[in-house]
Amino acid sequence: MNWLTSLTPHWMWLTLGVVLAVAEMLVPGYFLIWMAVAAILTGVLAVILPIGIPVQVVVFAILSVASVYVGRRWFASNAIQSDDPNLNNRGARMIGDVVTVVEAIADGHGRVRVGDGVWNARGADAAKGARVRVTGADGSTLLVDPV
Repeated sequence: MNWLTSLTPHWMWLTLGVVLAVAEMLVPGYFLIWMAVAAILTGVLAVILPIGIPVQVVVFAILSVASVYVGRRWFASNAIQSDDPNLNNRGARMIGDVVTVVEAIADGHGRVRVGDGVWNARGADAAKGARVRVTGADGSTLLVDPV
């Protein structure tokens, strides 16, 4: 444990920064990397300026908040935009498709086959085997009308 007590504070901050960066690679979430940046910047400031450990902790806290805030704003402004507004909305992508009723729609509720899956459906009553058109989606329930 003697080697740990012999480390100067700036080496501890730089080591913490590297450990946080490696942790971000192992468990990605775009959060630890900003803490790593703050730790490395604190370590660099501790080398350049003669500041005590309590001040370094305050600097780290301020830089952590600032770097997380700037990082989140940067990612939000550089988000990838798609030409398809329903890219990740599977139910909305099915609007207009004609599907087959596999469990009769009675009292407004039943099930329909979509590709190789079966979805809950809500709409006008329809017998098993009837063809219906998807007109909308409410969560994981498809809204259907007779063809």
